[in-house]
Amino acid sequence: MITDGHNHTKHFSPDAGQSIDELISEAKSKGFSRIGITEHFEVEYPEDGLIWTFDLNEYDKTFEKWRESAGDFELLKGIEFGYQTHVADEIDRLAVQIPFDVVLLSVHLFRGKDFYVDRECYQLPAKELHSEYLGMMAEMCEKCNNYDVAAHYDYINRYADNKNDFITYDECPKEFDRLFEALISKGKALEINTKSIQKHKDGGFARFLPDAAILNRYRDMGGKLITLGSDSHNPGTFAVCFNEAVEYLKSLGFKETVYFKDRKPFFESL
Repeated sequence: MITDGHNHTKHFSPDAGQSIDELISEAKSKGFSRIGITEHFEVEYPEDGLIWTFDLNEYDKTFEKWRESAGDFELLKGIEFGYQTHVADEIDRLAVQIPFDVVLLSVHLFRGKDFYVDRECYQLPAKELHSEYLGMMAEMCEKCNNYDVAAHYDYINRYADNKNDFITYDECPKEFDRLFEALISKGKALEINTKSIQKHKDGGFARFLPDAAILNRYRDMGGKLITLGSDSHNPGTFAVCFNEAVEYLKSLGFKETVYFKDRKPFFESL
């Protein structure tokens, strides 16, 4: 069973609605024996009424209790840092404060605004929006060093109004090449986020699987590390579209994915 390396709980992620027990129970019911918990941590996030940071030492202590209660079910201690240009150094500092198994980096803001709530950015032409967002992803992977995975490169496209808009390699090849060069040179992984697949599929988008040219270009440039994550926040969302993602990767010639433990990649056959 492929590891789902991107999940959240209500204990530390303010936008999640599931408990650790609910998440583990659902994972077990679907045949999983290992999952990654990657709680949100946003440094200097715009004020939105939620608290996006927490005491990392308290998280460390709580996680060890979770592990003890989980028994033979393996929990990987992770975190998902939200990137902004001015917080790169702080992310690198925080990422080594406690012993994580996996550190994810994400871009949740566009021009300083949360585009899940503020829809202004979707008035831009799709190519301009996607290119600028991918540029931020590339900058993130260049400026930060203490991470393992670049999460959901297509996050901004997940909430697009136009169902024909879809991030492709051909519309922003320079940005994708820059992103991949940073990941490959530093030995970091690219995430295929299956929540994005599910959102596109259920939302009636013209396409819902990642653009094949993106994944093929990553491989052609030497990229070997691909992770899968469902980005689960609520009951019933764990490992969504995993079967579709696995079969799609296999159809493109990929043979394995990775998960991280003690900040080291472990390969799993597809």
